[in-house]
Amino acid sequence: MSDQANSVSHPGVIMQISGHIAEVMILAKSACSSCQVKGACNMSEMEEKRVFIELPPEHNFESGQQVNVTMKQSLGNFAVFLGYILPFLVLLLTLIVSISAGLSEGVAGLLSLGILVPYFLVLYQFRNKLSKKFSFQLIA
Repeated sequence: MSDQANSVSHPGVIMQISGHIAEVMILAKSACSSCQVKGACNMSEMEEKRVFIELPPEHNFESGQQVNVTMKQSLGNFAVFLGYILPFLVLLLTLIVSISAGLSEGVAGLLSLGILVPYFLVLYQFRNKLSKKFSFQLIA
């Protein structure tokens, strides 16, 4: 299987380069943005995202250059797991354990939502380690 089949790619523009770090703007489009009736339903969204990518020492990229930003698809799946699936499982498990322990549904619900605060704080604490794992690559 080719390496390109296992990666996710988005077009982008290099906004600026500082040393060996490039700031790249990606225009993320939802599936609705290509729909012909997007103006009627107000569901379409296009969002500008900026990512910082470490460049190799002998790079030949320059500001304003059109590039493709790629990332391994498995890393995207891991990001979805950390950001959506694992917090949902933590919330659900906390809710089940709380109700089984005899707490009222309201208290159990609030506790389940409250348990997400430390989860996301821990995720935030490991942001530097995670940013090294989630590496992007530039293709001219």
